[in-house]
Amino acid sequence: MAYQDVASVGIQDGPAGRRAVPSLAPAAVAVAADGSRSAVSWGAVLAGAAGAAALSLILLILGVGLGLSAVSPWARDGVSASTFGVGSILWITLTQIAASGMGGYLAGRLRTRWADTAGDEIYFRDTAHGFLAWAVASLATAAMLGSAIGGIVGTGAKAGGAAAAAAGAMGAASAVAMAPAGATPDPVGYHADALFRRDPSATTAPATTEAPPLAEVGRIFAASGRAPTLPLDDTRYLGQLVAQRTGLSQADAEKRVTDTYTRLQTALNDAQGRARDAADRARKASAYASLWLFISLLAGAFVASFFATWGGRQRDL
Repeated sequence: MAYQDVASVGIQDGPAGRRAVPSLAPAAVAVAADGSRSAVSWGAVLAGAAGAAALSLILLILGVGLGLSAVSPWARDGVSASTFGVGSILWITLTQIAASGMGGYLAGRLRTRWADTAGDEIYFRDTAHGFLAWAVASLATAAMLGSAIGGIVGTGAKAGGAAAAAAGAMGAASAVAMAPAGATPDPVGYHADALFRRDPSATTAPATTEAPPLAEVGRIFAASGRAPTLPLDDTRYLGQLVAQRTGLSQADAEKRVTDTYTRLQTALNDAQGRARDAADRARKASAYASLWLFISLLAGAFVASFFATWGGRQRDL
């Protein structure tokens, strides 16, 4: 606040016939100056945020186009997954730095001039203007691209249950009697079919020409779960079914049942291992993406604050 130097208090004579009244000459009347105004120029902050958000959106769209032109659905064509990932990280970081720098510069250059304000205070206010412009732009961009950001962050959580879901799908497939026409073959159905293949070396004709009971075989395999071996009764019963339809002896048929069940368990274990590996890779990719997104946002905040101080100095020249 600025103050005016004035005269001391005196007595002023009133009109004729009236008592004299004291007259107070203002000794320290405050004159409204810059301190009565807000230290934040919200117009400049919003202008800088709008510019940063618009440039960020444009660069992200350009990055999507460049990325789609670099990849290919064909094997051994286009860039590798690691190269694509590194390129995406670099582009996001470049986008954040460029957009934040422009937004911070606009916020500093467009703010009002602060007269009678110390240099350190001006520097702090310019820095705050740049940071506020970055914060508003980041919130606006997150609101517009919320689904994309949520997909990146949620990939790890979703992938965490991929292994369990895949294992559950395998178990559910074991309970399927026989896949309907047009359905995707499952490991259980394939191995159930393999049980009833005719052995060319068999000398005995099949005892029956009925269709193989694939549904029953699937239920028996499913009931055994992930046990390493079939129960003896199930092995003997399935051996009888196989012997009747392939011409094998009972011993050979039971051996085929045991070998087929072992191969089935190996296939299920391999599938579960691949699902776990895919889930772990997705989890790591999600973690890396989140960390690099944090680093790029942090760099954007610093760049916006720095460029705001530069724009403020240009404004005060």
